[in-house]
Amino acid sequence: MSAIDDAAPEIFVAEASSFRLGRSRSFRPKVAAWLNFAPDHLDVHASLAAYEEAKAGIWRHLGADDVAVVNEADPVVADRRPAVGRVLSFGRSASDVAVCGESLRVGGEPLVEIARLPRRFPHDLRNAEAAAACALAAGAPADDVRAALESFRGLPHRLELVAETGTNRWYDDSKATTPEAVLAASGAFESLVLIAGGRNKGLDLAGLASASSVRAVVAIGEAAGEVGAAFAGSRPVQRVADMAGAVAVAGEMALPGEAIVLSPGCTSFDWYKSYRQRGEHFAALVRAAVGEGEPG
Repeated sequence: MSAIDDAAPEIFVAEASSFRLGRSRSFRPKVAAWLNFAPDHLDVHASLAAYEEAKAGIWRHLGADDVAVVNEADPVVADRRPAVGRVLSFGRSASDVAVCGESLRVGGEPLVEIARLPRRFPHDLRNAEAAAACALAAGAPADDVRAALESFRGLPHRLELVAETGTNRWYDDSKATTPEAVLAASGAFESLVLIAGGRNKGLDLAGLASASSVRAVVAIGEAAGEVGAAFAGSRPVQRVADMAGAVAVAGEMALPGEAIVLSPGCTSFDWYKSYRQRGEHFAALVRAAVGEGEPG
C-alpha cells in the first residue's frame, strides 16, 4: 500500500478481499468489478449471506461518475448491480463487453479475435471480457487493451501447463481453493484425472461430483475423505499420503490423451505454507517424473 504515496502511477489496480470490503467504510474505486460469487471463506464469515454482503462492499460507495463492471451471467452479482454510477456489463452474448462468435466485442464492435488470445479456456474468455471492460472504463486506448489481451499468457498456478508427454498434459491449478474453481478448471477438458483435497475451509465438497469431465480422482490431504465421498460410486478414487504419491498414482490412472490436473478445491495449509509452494512442489515432481527435471 506504500505505493499509493508514489506520485508516478496514474492508476492503481487493487484486488480487494471480502475481509477488507466487509470492514471498509470509505473504499471508493473509480472502476469496480465483481467477477462472480460462490461459497468461500465460510470458516471466517458467519454465514453465506454475510459473505455476500461483504463482497457487495466493492460497490457500496460508488459515486455518479464511477463505473461498476457487472457479470450478468452470475445471478447474485447481477442482482446486486448498483443503482449509483455507470454499469458496464460482461458475461452474456448481449453484454456491453462479450465474446460473440470468433471475437471479443465491445458495444457490438470487434476488439480482438479469439484465435489471437494465448489463453482460450472458457473461464479465460470470461476473464478477458472483465479485464477489457475494466481497462476501457479506466480510459485505456482500445489498441493497448487489444495488445495486452494478445500477449497475456496467464499466471502461475492458474491452470498452468507444467509438463507434456506424448500421451498426457499436466496442469498446476493450485490456486483453485474452492469447489467452484475446480468446476471451472474441469470445464476446460473433455477428460481428466483430478488431484483434489487439502484443508477444507468450511465448504461443501459434494458439488465436485458434478464435474462431468473428471474420469478418475486422486484424493489428497486432510479433506481426502470428503473428496472421496463426493465421487464415491461414480468414479475411481485413490487416496495417497503425499504429493509424490499423488503424481505417481495420477500418472498410472491417466488414459492416453487425458489431462492430469492438480485443482485441489481446498487450501494448502495441511501440507504447505501456501498454494504457491504446493504448486511449485507439484510441478517439480511432475517434471522429474516425466524426465524434465529433479524432484523438489
